[in-house]
Amino acid sequence: MGNSLICKSKKDVKEIGSRSKRMGRSQRKLQSEEEYLQKQALSLALQQLQLSQRFDGSTSKRIGSTSSRRRNLSDPFSNGKQGQGKKDSKLCGADVTSGEANLQAPDFLENLKEKKFVLIHGEGFGAWCWYKTISLLEEVGLSAIAIDLKGSGIDLTDTNRVNTLAEYSKPLTAYLQDLPDDEKVVLVGHSSGGACLSYALEHFSNKISKAVYVCATMVATGQRPFDVFMEELGSEEIFVKDSKFLMYGNGKDKLPTGFMFEKEQIKGLYFNQSPTKDVALAMVSMRPFPLGPVMEKLSLSPENYGTGRRFFIQTLDDYALSPDVQEKLVRENPPERVFKIKGSDHCPFFSKPQSLHKILLEIAQIP
Repeated sequence: MGNSLICKSKKDVKEIGSRSKRMGRSQRKLQSEEEYLQKQALSLALQQLQLSQRFDGSTSKRIGSTSSRRRNLSDPFSNGKQGQGKKDSKLCGADVTSGEANLQAPDFLENLKEKKFVLIHGEGFGAWCWYKTISLLEEVGLSAIAIDLKGSGIDLTDTNRVNTLAEYSKPLTAYLQDLPDDEKVVLVGHSSGGACLSYALEHFSNKISKAVYVCATMVATGQRPFDVFMEELGSEEIFVKDSKFLMYGNGKDKLPTGFMFEKEQIKGLYFNQSPTKDVALAMVSMRPFPLGPVMEKLSLSPENYGTGRRFFIQTLDDYALSPDVQEKLVRENPPERVFKIKGSDHCPFFSKPQSLHKILLEIAQIP
């Protein structure tokens, strides 16, 4: 019996020791996870601080002088899925590889006429979504600003009160109107922001050297931006009747005024390849967007819109606007050139910032 008690005692001690080790490992694991989360939170906080310093006012202009530092174009914002030397974009059938561009600012800026980029966000987004693109462009000596459309980003206008494309595009058209007569910009638009690009081309074609549609609504005259999404969403009647994401700013008995997906739908449709911290930033920053502007038919003339230089960037892993729909857009309303980014979701400024950056540089250098 004494031996039995001793054995039992030894066994208990052994089990206690084993539990202590497990608890120690568990505590270390929790501590490690906590430190990781703290680092992630700090990173996001710093990121948002940089954004607040970078954008000023409703047009969210980048503060400070552009960087003249010489640097190669390796991606400082890589999400681990975009390796050097991996072919992830195409220019009219010619592959552009991630590791082959070593352009330095003075090497190509000397022959570059237009050095200012104006970036236009898509539905639900704001100027904040372009923070990687702005950084990359400025670090090679170019100028870049992002503009909040009406009722978007930090513009305080009630989304439900924005009814027309002219109203929605007002911050952009006001900026273009104030440009000196001899100055032109490269205009870049994402998703439904493509309608604002087309509207700007129609009314300010003399101020736009090139218009770049990034998986955007590049529609022909008489079409609505909403028509582009019709194949993904179904008919307008079904969309209006069944959608639980619609907003009725003028009452349920009136037409819907705004739209906003729930967070899980947004993640699945827009960010299937984007880094977690960018998705987190989007979740706390995205706003409902006005329906009126995307339901409006565009009126585009050959004399104005038709003379503009248009370029289209396709995103090949896009769940919000499928590659087939994008292919249809460029087939029915052909741009000057088409670029493709492999492995990009609907937001290449997050998922493939380096590929998007190099394509923008390529477009800027086209004579």
